[in-house]
Amino acid sequence: MTPEARVAELHLELPPAPEPVAVYKPLVVVERMAYVSGHGPLRPDKTLITGVVGRDLDLEQGKAAARQVGLAILATLRKHLGGLDRVKRVVKVLGMVNTAADFYDHPKVINGCSELFAEIWGPDNGVGARSAVGMGPLPGNIAVEIEAIFELND
Repeated sequence: MTPEARVAELHLELPPAPEPVAVYKPLVVVERMAYVSGHGPLRPDKTLITGVVGRDLDLEQGKAAARQVGLAILATLRKHLGGLDRVKRVVKVLGMVNTAADFYDHPKVINGCSELFAEIWGPDNGVGARSAVGMGPLPGNIAVEIEAIFELND
């Protein structure tokens, strides 16, 4: 099943592809690699999920925010590549979690995005290398920011 077909089958609602809020490009393609800039948890109504995970948001809410970031990344890929079927595989994900000083489950939060990508591209092509770190504050007090690298089909 193609990535676009999986999105339809899962009834996923993608937000609008976010526009840059500073001096950067949302996506840059070099040869067969697509580099996606950091994205926040943008909802379809254009609002963002904000708050500090471990203080304002619990683990499950943080994980849901990371999944929402994944949906925003899918929207950017679709907009700039013409469709998700151009993506062959996930190469690398860097997840940054806006966390309280005593919160240590950053990898579990970023699983929200990683699990989404695995649903779209499968357990082999949808899971790449990954880092998950805590930091704060993030821009606009967003709960999660994620950047990713994808390999494109020929």
